[in-house]
Amino acid sequence: MSAQNHGTALVTGASSGIGALYADRLARRGHDLILVARNRDRLEDLARKLADETGRSVEIVVADLGDKAGLGQIETLLKTDASITALVNNAGVGATAPLLGSDVDAMERMIDLNVTALTRLSYAAAPGFVARGQGTIINIASIVAIGPEVLNGVYGGTKSFVLAFSQSLHHELADRGVRIQAVLPGATATDFWDVAGTPVEHLPGEIVMKATDLVDAALAGFDLGELVTIPSLPEKADWDAYEAARQKMLPNLSRAEPADRYRQTEAT
Repeated sequence: MSAQNHGTALVTGASSGIGALYADRLARRGHDLILVARNRDRLEDLARKLADETGRSVEIVVADLGDKAGLGQIETLLKTDASITALVNNAGVGATAPLLGSDVDAMERMIDLNVTALTRLSYAAAPGFVARGQGTIINIASIVAIGPEVLNGVYGGTKSFVLAFSQSLHHELADRGVRIQAVLPGATATDFWDVAGTPVEHLPGEIVMKATDLVDAALAGFDLGELVTIPSLPEKADWDAYEAARQKMLPNLSRAEPADRYRQTEAT
């Protein structure tokens, strides 16, 4: 991504935090923008600022992706606007309370946004990208995708889905011109934590990354061609070893006979 015209990037959850920073960085890299979020005032302020500073075209769409009508509006846009070359699935919500201390209806709403909306938007974008032979889908997951016990279990489950879904999309679409990236942030200094139930000020400072650093690192990972980017992880070799262990298991995960340790020993 250089500072030339790279088509239009549609960014969800774009009114603040990570989404707003992605919008800023992508505009400066040469993308026009479609910004999607619920807060019209914030979207309008950001759109004005980015258009003035970058000269890019910036449209806003006020939509609630947890609502079928709002989600359907963005799906239609992704299916019909051939100028869209990148989708950043950033919209999401988290939780920090233990599973048994959480409201199940709130957990269902989390699944609707973190899983269902992301899936449907990816499905809406991918066929056009394939038909045009190019496109990018960036899915914002979380480190809880590989450490689901760290926070609320349903939240961890939704982000594990995002990681697995991204890996599957890459497997299917990489040779058809479509780039996939899953970004796994650790604790990041945004208002995510207020909504999730634990203000960021309550977290140890040494684990909290600035949102600007997070997004810049994620885009650096994109430039390096990474499928999975973990901005906080010091050694890429650790992820490579983790992934190599997963790949080593794959041929043995489905076999005609149970493993020897599960066979009952003959009575003596």
